[in-house]
Amino acid sequence: MADLTSCNETSVAEFILLGFSDIPDMQSFLFALFLTFYLVTLAANSLLLITVSLDHSLHTPMYFFLGNLSLLEIIYTSNITPRMLANLISADKSISFVDCMTQFYFFGSLGGTECLLLSVMSYDRYIAICYPLHYAIAMNSSVCSWLAAGSWISGFLITLITVLLMTSLTFCGPNKINHFFCDFSPLLKLICSDTYLFEKTSFILSSSLTLIPFLLTLVSYAFILSAVLKQSTGAGSKKAISTCSTHLIVVTMFYGTLITMYVVPAAKHSVDMSKIFSIFYTVVTPVINPLIYSLRNREVREALKRLAVARAVV
Repeated sequence: MADLTSCNETSVAEFILLGFSDIPDMQSFLFALFLTFYLVTLAANSLLLITVSLDHSLHTPMYFFLGNLSLLEIIYTSNITPRMLANLISADKSISFVDCMTQFYFFGSLGGTECLLLSVMSYDRYIAICYPLHYAIAMNSSVCSWLAAGSWISGFLITLITVLLMTSLTFCGPNKINHFFCDFSPLLKLICSDTYLFEKTSFILSSSLTLIPFLLTLVSYAFILSAVLKQSTGAGSKKAISTCSTHLIVVTMFYGTLITMYVVPAAKHSVDMSKIFSIFYTVVTPVINPLIYSLRNREVREALKRLAVARAVV
């Protein structure tokens, strides 16, 4: 709960994103590092999205969801990284109240949507591997469209409730956010109103977008691994297990950091630890996802070759 006696009652019109200002000697290095990650994220996800869109052999449920994930990653990282980069090289680190709430809304919405999409993707693989004869019917184009649309709509609607509740509370000085973007916990510390009900509501909402999809994803992969071990032998089994294990590592890293940040009480982690966790799901994961899920996939590589050849002929 915010300390009602330690802040003045002046309404806040803008915030100051402190970012990594506590390590001034690292500003140039961090700028170059995060810019590299951002450009690779844009290039890899854009390449995957274009390939899935243009190559008809990839017009399947799995790649349809991967295309959605790539589009999401492009928007997701573009919501945070450009301002973070600007703050690393600029003396002006201010952000208006409206821009801050907008950034927080899109961050929460897209993060929640990604959690749901990853869960849907694991369900798609579960049906494909455990019930291959029913796959075409169970995952037809209509079902896939509804699952994708449901993920996007749910992520944006649930986060909207949190943002509306937050903006109804009173913010007051100081207006400094010790983070590189407008995140939940740093903003919570600047609220002068009673936040008990808001925190409980936010906990329930964030759990519905992180913890529940994570558990469903783990269950899906558990059934997948069980089916693979029973049905496959030799190299095929090892390849499937290797693929599932790699996917699980990425999924666990993404969900794990989000759950730690938004389901575990804020008092359990320090400001520096919060920034480190945030880097994982805002900078690192968007780079890893297209590499793990698609660009190391043989079908995607062959599609890329066909597109390159067609481009060369033209």
